[in-house]
Amino acid sequence: MRISPAAVLLVTICLAVPERAAAQQPASTDTVVAERHEIINEREHHYTGKVELELNDTKLYADDVRMYVDQDRAVATGNVVFRQGTSQIAADRGDFNTKTRLGTFYNASGFATVQPPTQRAGPGVVAPPPMTGQDTVVYFIGETVEKIGQRKYKIINGGFTTCVQPTPRWNFDADTIVLNLDHYTLLRNVVMTVKGVPLFYLPALYYPTRRDDRATGFLLPTYGTSSFRGHSFHNAFFWAINRSQDATFLHDWFSKTGQGVGTEYRYNFGGGSDGNVRTYFLNESATTPDGLQTLEKTRSYRVNAAISELLPLGLRARANADYFSDIRTNQTSNTDINSSSNNQRSFGGNVVGAWGTYSLSGAFLRSEYFSSQSISNVSGFWPRVTVNRNERPVGDTPVYVSASGEYANNISVGRQLGRELDRGLTRLDFSPLLRFPFKRWQWLTANSSAGWRETFYTRSLDPVATDPVTGERIILEDNLHRQYAVLQTQLTGPVFNRIWDTPGNGYAERFKHAIEPYLNVAWTSTIPNNNQVLDNTDRIVGGSTGYTYGIRNRFYAKRRPAAAGQIGQAREIFTVELQQTYHSDERAAQVDPQYSTSNSGTQADHFTPVLLTLRAQPTVEFNATARTEFDSRYRELRTISVAGTYSWSSQLLSTFGWSKRAFIAEREGFNNPGSLDHSINVSSTVRTRDNKYGSVYSLNYDILRELLLNQRITAFYNAQCCGIAFEFQKAGYFSVSDRRFFISFTLAGLGNFSPFNGALGGVPR
Repeated sequence: MRISPAAVLLVTICLAVPERAAAQQPASTDTVVAERHEIINEREHHYTGKVELELNDTKLYADDVRMYVDQDRAVATGNVVFRQGTSQIAADRGDFNTKTRLGTFYNASGFATVQPPTQRAGPGVVAPPPMTGQDTVVYFIGETVEKIGQRKYKIINGGFTTCVQPTPRWNFDADTIVLNLDHYTLLRNVVMTVKGVPLFYLPALYYPTRRDDRATGFLLPTYGTSSFRGHSFHNAFFWAINRSQDATFLHDWFSKTGQGVGTEYRYNFGGGSDGNVRTYFLNESATTPDGLQTLEKTRSYRVNAAISELLPLGLRARANADYFSDIRTNQTSNTDINSSSNNQRSFGGNVVGAWGTYSLSGAFLRSEYFSSQSISNVSGFWPRVTVNRNERPVGDTPVYVSASGEYANNISVGRQLGRELDRGLTRLDFSPLLRFPFKRWQWLTANSSAGWRETFYTRSLDPVATDPVTGERIILEDNLHRQYAVLQTQLTGPVFNRIWDTPGNGYAERFKHAIEPYLNVAWTSTIPNNNQVLDNTDRIVGGSTGYTYGIRNRFYAKRRPAAAGQIGQAREIFTVELQQTYHSDERAAQVDPQYSTSNSGTQADHFTPVLLTLRAQPTVEFNATARTEFDSRYRELRTISVAGTYSWSSQLLSTFGWSKRAFIAEREGFNNPGSLDHSINVSSTVRTRDNKYGSVYSLNYDILRELLLNQRITAFYNAQCCGIAFEFQKAGYFSVSDRRFFISFTLAGLGNFSPFNGALGGVPR
């Protein structure tokens, strides 16, 4: 949110009145200069001709001033000017009490210059834009400006603006403006005018006039329209509870579909204790947005939370939630593609702590992934407790020992067409590990380890029998005890290095190339009852040896120092890595976690795909990565992806992503046209150095299906006194396509608001 115009706040300063007069004449601490001073009687003094009344830090100028000593009253007429600090008020006449400092200025106008306070932004509250490099100058006017209390003022038939133009870009006019300094401003019968044209009318408007960086009050609304939900208004009220807590309450109105209400609570108590909890409830009526498909009436909710707390005994607790009640509503109500395309809802938390060589973790998680509105899979654990003994040397030997134990109640439920299949179980796990590193030679290193793992499960699979309906193995309520050993060695080297001195090179004064071949060998002992393990998250193939071999090329550059006297810094600018794994048991290649296509339902094979990874960061401003997996049997690409980012100062930020999943007719898991993917996404933010002009563009396009998933175009303009932002979106990844438009205003000193659905959330204001 944003603090209300400083104009309103500083009017109160401008209206301060002089110190009271002495019993018979002005106090000696006050200075009165005039061309003529006439003592009417002992109770009345009359000053005329270029009267200057100085009262400490305040000055009053007028053509004529009458001071009534017995009434503590001063009446100034003719070119009345009142100055205090950087504030000034001018009026035809002023009548005020020099003792109580209450009074009235008639036909008054003025200005005040202030530095806008710093604001913290939040997901729903947008930080104010920098107003092109100058303090905010607030101009106000009123038929009468009356001081009615110690910190309270009233303006009759007046208004204010922060624009310096002869015809202000915007201004507020109201019948009555009540200013309660450091608390609130209340306007009645308010008309907002833009370039002299009335924009909207409100019977009443309330907003804060506090001097600090957060204050309670209504935020400026955001207007939007879409082909799916019709016209929309997003309104919010911000409550500054104290310096460490605040809350936002919002209301959304949609002309076609219904209404929504939401809340957001934020706190930061320091020391790592902070949190953000957001809730949103949406009541939608039945609608037929495309004239063909009718969407039923629904009531849904959404909860997003991230909480972190410090606990006694060195413990830290965290909790998070990204949960929605209706998958269709979640996808159609959000305007950012990440939330709209999210098919997974979850909530969880954990408590962690460490004492010396031991650490403890307790956690719970419930996650549900939707493949369609009627098919989903629930997974997680409730709870999971893990105890670790960190690695320590064994006596004076070069051998290190570590151990971990875990208790977990796993959740695994498959839901399809009203049926549920519960594959959940309880697991108790223990695994010690011995490690022996060999680092005698710099050009060749070896890291060997030996581990043992024992796992106890409360449920298991029947070794033979299958369900006659589903064809899946029958689940038994019988316990299962699994144990196996793992021996592993990681060899790196011999490493070859080459260094070039390039004194004449404009990019770097020295280059280095390192070639690092490596070989990892892992042996797993046989597991006699492995085919009875029910837990899909713990898939291990026993009696297998895996050989992962590859070569890594690293390129370094010692950049020239930016300024004289500095030392050049060496950085890794380019890396190329090529690897593959051979498994003696071809089933192990189907569950190898090093390769993204291992769990694609592909047929068993001794060789995994060939993995090529490239990483480049030649400058601080640019970085890019590329990854591809090549099928070694059918000599075709399985997947390829490229991503990059370029940033220049604070004026340009661009990202690029491209991915493709290929079709391989002979390979299971890749011969289904429905599983193919080929898409591109780009995003770019451009703005001027002073943030006066800017634009945001993003595109998500399905190349394979020639489908525009999402396109977003935003433009914004920030002036000395105001700003405006437009956003247009076109989305096509729902069952109903949608076109959306949003507009948001920013006024110097007044807050604007980004709706919870993601509109205008990325505008750098």
